[in-house]
Amino acid sequence: MKNIQKLLKIFFILLLVACTENDLRDTSFADGIAAPTNVSAIYNITQDNSGSVTITPNADGAVSYEVSFGDGTATPAIVSQGESAKHIYGEGTYDIKVVALNLNGVKTEVSQQLIVSFKAPQNLVVVIENDAAISKKVNITANADFATMFEFSSGETGVTQPVVSGNIGQTISYTYQNPGTYNVSVVAKGGAIQTTKFDISFTVTEILAPVVAATTPPSRDAIDVISIFSGAYTNVAGSEFFPDWGQSTLYNAYNLNGDEIIQYSNLNYQGINIGATQNLSSMEFLHMDVWTADAAFLDTYLISAGSGEKFIKKTLTKDNWTTIDIPIKDFTDQGLSVNDIYQFKFVGSGTVFIDNIYFYKSPTSPVSNMQDFESAAPTFTVFGNIAATEVIANPDATGLNKTANVAKVTKTSGSEVWAGTFFETNEPINFANFPYLNIKTWSPKVGAVVKVKVENQDASITYEVDMKTTIANKWESISYDFSNAPAASYVRLVVFFDFGNAGDGSEYYFDEVSVFKPKLVQDFEGAAPTFTVFGNIAATEVIDNPDKSGLNTTTKVAKLTKSAGSEVWAGTFFQTTEALDFSTFKNISMKTWSPKSGAVIKMKLENADASITHEVDVTTSDANTWQQLVYDFSGAPTANYVRIVVFFDFGNAGDDSLYYYDEIKLTK
Repeated sequence: MKNIQKLLKIFFILLLVACTENDLRDTSFADGIAAPTNVSAIYNITQDNSGSVTITPNADGAVSYEVSFGDGTATPAIVSQGESAKHIYGEGTYDIKVVALNLNGVKTEVSQQLIVSFKAPQNLVVVIENDAAISKKVNITANADFATMFEFSSGETGVTQPVVSGNIGQTISYTYQNPGTYNVSVVAKGGAIQTTKFDISFTVTEILAPVVAATTPPSRDAIDVISIFSGAYTNVAGSEFFPDWGQSTLYNAYNLNGDEIIQYSNLNYQGINIGATQNLSSMEFLHMDVWTADAAFLDTYLISAGSGEKFIKKTLTKDNWTTIDIPIKDFTDQGLSVNDIYQFKFVGSGTVFIDNIYFYKSPTSPVSNMQDFESAAPTFTVFGNIAATEVIANPDATGLNKTANVAKVTKTSGSEVWAGTFFETNEPINFANFPYLNIKTWSPKVGAVVKVKVENQDASITYEVDMKTTIANKWESISYDFSNAPAASYVRLVVFFDFGNAGDGSEYYFDEVSVFKPKLVQDFEGAAPTFTVFGNIAATEVIDNPDKSGLNTTTKVAKLTKSAGSEVWAGTFFQTTEALDFSTFKNISMKTWSPKSGAVIKMKLENADASITHEVDVTTSDANTWQQLVYDFSGAPTANYVRIVVFFDFGNAGDDSLYYYDEIKLTK
């Protein structure tokens, strides 16, 4: 009985250990980890004619490896990251297979050659070069007959690891502490006791100027940036980068593949006279990119006409670009007035290269909300014999609009074709920065004209835009292009529902009035994207706009011919230059021209490998004229969407009809 109890205890202990071990090995969290990359193996062969080779696999993102020796050995060696496999070979050439596995078992496989010879390496050829991009870095390649690996001895003293090794035929690298001339050697090794050595005196150089440009500045609106020196923005005219202050610093307008960069050598102090005094009170940061091979720091002074100068010290990274963003507050906290900045001063030593000098603030929001009817209702004025406009509880809080309150317009039976309503805005509409106006509307009719008109205080300056509804009995988002509106202080918004038709008692709703700046995705005016068609239609091409009228007077458009007999799902797609940014906008607008009303125009978004997609259908309400369609992608799963697919007259076989599309934008 005691033995049985002992056995039961041992069984439960083993069961507990097994459970614990399985728990520890649970890799469910690893779903989605990328497959290993940069898979390779390093050989180390003993020089004793034994054929003993140590194989050390390595990869990015791997936790274990299967190493197949290539000599007929049936079972591969299993090794963990950082471990090695040993194997005895006879003379010959072998293909070693290395399979790298990540945490969730995803594999990446590579093969590489191994030569085992008991002859001394012969015909050793060594190439040693200074790296073109990294200062004091040397790249070494060695090839030899009957060799497996090689060692490079740097000739550098007083360092931890003066020797590096690699497989024969590979390129390895070594970075020196200091430039200079060194006695270096390369030793080629095979399976033989004898090795072959190559000695040479080599001069290591340092890079004293940048060989790659600084990162391109982000796109910013003119109101968000004041640029002194940058190819990305409009600079303050007349700025002097080498005024005569009697300093010993030397100046050079350094040109790096067309990119102009300021170079100050023998830096003691150096000034810049800004072309016009700048008020920086609306700015948040000073940005600069600085490259140096020998300077440890840079003091940057802002000089005010009224309050003198203050500086900020920044440490520099040698042999690389240092991106500097100094909060303007760091200057004002020292008592500097920034509404009259007219000079810079730099203090330091050595040589510095400076690019992209500009002040900036956080980007202006691309959306400005005007009215959502959630607080105090504006005063409405109606005209054309319709009922009073009122703010009511949202009668259809679904889809695009789930807000609590909306504005209701009843187009009373017999009311004028031009009947409508207006209200005063809280402040003038800012079309200068937000050229589009957006309204969410609910209409019982498809194809009803919803006219929006803006007026200044005395209605002496007005501008109006017509759009049509594309769905009935649902909320939709309609965007109006006011970029061509004459400059004025617009303080009145006028809305006409079903413009052109007499009232019939229909009820309409509108909500969430805002102005915004859309983000252009593609307008076909520059280099045409590469189109891929499918479903047996003709090639998509960019052509001159065949109907420069109405909503679209641009020069170029994309043409799609839905060839006779083509599939009902035939379409075309192109890659975007960057992933679509749905952080602010959830809709995509597209101007289309169709010979048919009631045609389904489907838009589909895909990530790079089409593993994540989302599609939306919109139906045309007009024929033979440009129409703007808006696609709601708020329900799209999160992904980096880089492909836009368009299907015209989806669901119907091709009949040689011609369709055009243009001006694809992220929008409200």
